[in-house]
Amino acid sequence: MAVEQPTGMRRTLGLVVAAAALLASAVAQPPAAAASTDGVAVHKDIAYAPAQPEGSRGHLLDLYVPTQAHRALRPVLIVTGGSAWRRDDGKEWAAQIAPRFTAAGYVVAGVSVRSSEQAVFPAQVHDAKAAVRWLRANAATYRLDPNRFAMMGDSSGAWASAMVAVTGDVPALEGAVGVTGVSSAVQAAVDVYSPTDFLTMNAQMLPGACQTFNAQMGVTDCHDDPGSPESQLIGCAIQTCPARARAANPITYVSRGDPPILIVHGQADTLVPHGQSWLLYRALERACVTATFYSVPGVGHSTAILRPDVTKPAAHATSRCRPQPVKRLERRPTLDTIGAFIERAWHRTRCRPPSPSAAAGTEN
Repeated sequence: MAVEQPTGMRRTLGLVVAAAALLASAVAQPPAAAASTDGVAVHKDIAYAPAQPEGSRGHLLDLYVPTQAHRALRPVLIVTGGSAWRRDDGKEWAAQIAPRFTAAGYVVAGVSVRSSEQAVFPAQVHDAKAAVRWLRANAATYRLDPNRFAMMGDSSGAWASAMVAVTGDVPALEGAVGVTGVSSAVQAAVDVYSPTDFLTMNAQMLPGACQTFNAQMGVTDCHDDPGSPESQLIGCAIQTCPARARAANPITYVSRGDPPILIVHGQADTLVPHGQSWLLYRALERACVTATFYSVPGVGHSTAILRPDVTKPAAHATSRCRPQPVKRLERRPTLDTIGAFIERAWHRTRCRPPSPSAAAGTEN
């Protein structure tokens, strides 16, 4: 396996625990009532910001906190599920992911963001960043390690994960949702088949895939249709407003200081073209960002791509600042693969000196 090269992370380090604790004393709310199951306290429906619109769920998160005594601060995995930006229930996917990571001592946060019907881009990025800020500001309450935040999503949730990872130095995308004045940086990200360059999606679709997409989404012109998920997200048919589309593309913001990113995509995906992940991976490679891409044959747009009981081989590439050969693996990636990647990201973080400008309580 190729060796991953560490990369500078100018905005993700130096988030000192003492500073986070001081912030928490000012903004923390008491822990929500929790149900304890199998050694995990589950805090449901915590509002990381006021509901907008009233009664909506896009500003809620669930926390899965191991209850065993533990002196050390716990790393955090933030999870948000995909819905083509059409629902505000992204936090629900975390219930499936949490057992593997809470068993390893993580706190898992399931995060919902607003749907495109409730608000258009960049609201969803503002929401995801607000959830990260809330968790960091409340680190002392839940004994979270503010230096070890990772974010994971699938489809539109993966888009949110990637956008948070690559826009830590873009003040215009911080927004003013919820807690402000706290870092929204994450130290690792996991992208499971996200769109990354809206304007190229139709050209990358598999033969016949647009017919499937049109039937499922109720449109006639695939991703370019005014009613497509991408067009609804930005508020216009994507090809008629290319500047707005580019502003919502994760690849637009890739830069050398981005945190390590793991990408997983099925080659048989008929909804989000497999080529979208190659575009993101190559952009990260050019920027010398630590990145790993698992390209899985015979799998479509489904979280089953992470199932451990299927032995389809996968192609695997690892960024080292220049094009690398693709390696063949015997098994597809699993949650254990993701956990190992995140742990390597933590190790890289500990091995580098803090950036003087990246401290809790400062805007990124």
